[in-house]
Amino acid sequence: MSAEQQYIDLFTQHEDIVRRNAPECMNSLRTQAFADFQEAGFPSLKHEDFKHTDVARLFAPDYGLNINRFDVAVTPDDVFRCNVPDMRTHLFFVVNDTFHEDSETEMSLPDGVYAGSMNKFMEKYPEVASRYYGKIAQTGGDGVTALNTMFVQDGFVFYVPRHVKLERTVQLVNIFRSMVDIMANRRILVIMEPYSEARLLVCDHSLDDVKCFSSQVIEIFAEEGAYFDYYDLEESTVSTTRYSSLYVKQEKQSNVLINGITLNNGVTRNNYYINMNGEYAEATLCGMAVQDKNQLVDTYSHVTHAVPHCKSTELFKNVLDDHSTGSFSGRILVKEGADKTEAYQTNRNMCMTREARMYSKPQLDIYADDVKCSHGMTTGQLDENALFYMQSRGLSREEARTLLSVAFTSDVIENVRLTPLKERLHYLVDKRFRGELVQCAGCRTCE
Repeated sequence: MSAEQQYIDLFTQHEDIVRRNAPECMNSLRTQAFADFQEAGFPSLKHEDFKHTDVARLFAPDYGLNINRFDVAVTPDDVFRCNVPDMRTHLFFVVNDTFHEDSETEMSLPDGVYAGSMNKFMEKYPEVASRYYGKIAQTGGDGVTALNTMFVQDGFVFYVPRHVKLERTVQLVNIFRSMVDIMANRRILVIMEPYSEARLLVCDHSLDDVKCFSSQVIEIFAEEGAYFDYYDLEESTVSTTRYSSLYVKQEKQSNVLINGITLNNGVTRNNYYINMNGEYAEATLCGMAVQDKNQLVDTYSHVTHAVPHCKSTELFKNVLDDHSTGSFSGRILVKEGADKTEAYQTNRNMCMTREARMYSKPQLDIYADDVKCSHGMTTGQLDENALFYMQSRGLSREEARTLLSVAFTSDVIENVRLTPLKERLHYLVDKRFRGELVQCAGCRTCE
């Protein structure tokens, strides 16, 4: 049986149950998503953007799906504290792929702001939901997004009305909890209305040693003048596989920062699709991964400049130890008429052993004349001269190695626009390089 066929059979047999446990807004897209998945399937290694990750193989194991929405016996507050010192947050939890109803309610948020269950949001604001849900994460030609849309039954929505500026950061903690191998179809929808301002910190953690698979789709809508930060921190386990696709649509004068950091994982594929559709929009896309053992982090970015006077900046870094593998494929598309575009793409990588592997493919497609665009990549090893100098000053080779690795990643963290979070990430990265961050930094079961 092919990897695709098991999901086709599963959806065919249980479609009624899936629909019964989800709102109409979700259900309205399922039929088309199913047809698109049957046609597209999973991308193959022959596809240029997937040549280093066998997606069909990732999805092939017989994972359990909680289609019947059975309750998971976990109280996140009792087993978890994913905190950032000196930074108060509105804290919410998703367990596997279901919003945890005992999380902080929207009543603690400013008037008009919603953060919580996607199901409840769609019931409460059906017109708003139908206007945004699935509009940029389209299923045609993308088999994984189609699969997610077929099976998703809940998710998380963050909605900020016009002119509202949210002072406290919203924090969403995704937790895997299961006694058997499990797949979670996660969904996040962010709606930033004109001239709103907010920040969302998403943390991924696994509490059990079973095989966990996360299929995740994020849609971010930044309307005119909106200012939004999205921080993504992955601290899972070697038995966790994550396939995440993040879609952004920016309108005039919006400013969006995306910063994704992988500190612990098994296999990770991150896709970033940013569409700049309004003049004077600005996007900053950053990411870094610290890898060892046999870990894999595969990153793909596609930034589209559709109109003039927009600016995008990309910076991705990987530090690879042992037998780990990294991949970066980035494309900047400047469409005809998108003059005065500024687009910069940088990928820097450091291989700590001869066995580590990094593959990089930066790309520029420019169809406008008056632009400032650049791309570049480097892959190398630690500077032996720098190591010798630091050792001559009394540091051990291992300590010198750690300090140089931390320094290499620091500029990605410096793009964080929240000082407490920036300081926390510097602390976590240092612990990771010293081998002290075994699984996560907030889980009470790991302390």
